[in-house]
Amino acid sequence: MKCKSASGVLCDCRRPLKLKGKFYRMTIRPAMLYDTECWAVKHQHVHKMGVAEIRMLRGMCGHTRKDKIRNEDIRGKVGAEIEGKMRENQLRWFGLVQRRPRGRGSGPKG
Repeated sequence: MKCKSASGVLCDCRRPLKLKGKFYRMTIRPAMLYDTECWAVKHQHVHKMGVAEIRMLRGMCGHTRKDKIRNEDIRGKVGAEIEGKMRENQLRWFGLVQRRPRGRGSGPKG
């Protein structure tokens, strides 16, 4: 899904912020996090994802950086945090790899 096509919903002032937040969590965030569970995630990756997220959330809320509203306040309004979700996906992937039978796939054989 292209973010430009979703901007009609996310940037519409007439739509409630709760609906925009749910739309973001159900469509945009999974697209951003696709396949991150098997990345070797570095701090710079987490930082870039956080920056991209906060830019989208600011646009959704109708705020700019000039409004000087803290990132935590904006995330609190919408109820979204991408860093925690990235960590959750990684741990879920790690659990799947650990439970996989030995000698199957790319895991250690023994």
